[in-house]
Amino acid sequence: METVSTNRSHGGEQGVYRHRSTATGTEMTFSVFVPDHAAGAKLPVLWYLSGLTCTHANVTEKGEYRAACAEHGIVFIAPDTSPRGPQVPDVEAWDFGQGAGFYVDATQEPWSANYRMRSYVEGELPDLIAGIFPVDLERQGITGHSMGGHGALTISLRNPGRFRSTSAFAPIVSPLACPWGEKALGGYLGPDRSAWQEYDACALVEGGARLPDLLIDQGSADTFVSEQLKTELLREACDRAGQPATIRLQAGYDHSYYFISTFMAEHVEWHAERLKA
Repeated sequence: METVSTNRSHGGEQGVYRHRSTATGTEMTFSVFVPDHAAGAKLPVLWYLSGLTCTHANVTEKGEYRAACAEHGIVFIAPDTSPRGPQVPDVEAWDFGQGAGFYVDATQEPWSANYRMRSYVEGELPDLIAGIFPVDLERQGITGHSMGGHGALTISLRNPGRFRSTSAFAPIVSPLACPWGEKALGGYLGPDRSAWQEYDACALVEGGARLPDLLIDQGSADTFVSEQLKTELLREACDRAGQPATIRLQAGYDHSYYFISTFMAEHVEWHAERLKA
């Protein structure tokens, strides 16, 4: 693993790192914030998955999580959203290809060789983190934004008991029912929609997957709500299934990091309550 940069911030160390991934076959970059802690201590972890077009840098630079993570003693980890590089297949579209991995393991050529973000986030990166950083993987939470909110929800629902806490900012709740999802899942997984079910939060809840609790914030001025995010579909699925969920509509907020940064500290505190229990 290569250290790209480290900076002192809010009583902790913000680092950016790079390594060669076996899952994606490429160099992958991620950021980790580690608050000050007692020697030998193992800290709870909050994973953050970013949205379309983003890298690790968006939340690292604009997410405003460090003060809250330092206060609550939580390690914050932000991976990239896809494999990258000249050898990685791509198209001239911002919502598919590089920067738009959708946290799936692609099965269709030419994407299947590199686009294995599910394996990377669920397996390879946690194993790497556990061997280097002072983390307690018995106390994990996960959150994310938009495409990353989709990733956080589906990864947590598919791995019962792994995450003590799950939240999301303006998540894509049903890729089966929106243009972004149909384009991505159709391209990466092929036309058989039954193969898409495990990457759809609503379908997973309706199929019996459960979380201890769930927190979602959605901005009322988000222009993607009606066509792409469809928050109400998840509210309805949770109500039908008896899945506990707090889904909040935040008046006047859009899809940007102005929205995310406003409510980030609340999400960190919400996770901390569950990770320290």
